[in-house]
Amino acid sequence: MQTYMTLKELSAKLGGRSRSAIYLDLEAGRLPKPIKLGGKLYWRESDIDTHLDALRKEGK
Repeated sequence: MQTYMTLKELSAKLGGRSRSAIYLDLEAGRLPKPIKLGGKLYWRESDIDTHLDALRKEGK
């Protein structure tokens, strides 16, 4: 089952990153694009996990 994260949950997963920093990362293409449902933004948790795993591998 697909799990979706709110901005608040995404911020927590990214270590407390601020809303403005997340939006800057989105504009720069450093985070996967969100899905807009009912006026709110949601991120697929699997997309975020895959993205973070790729960043970790790049850092090694």
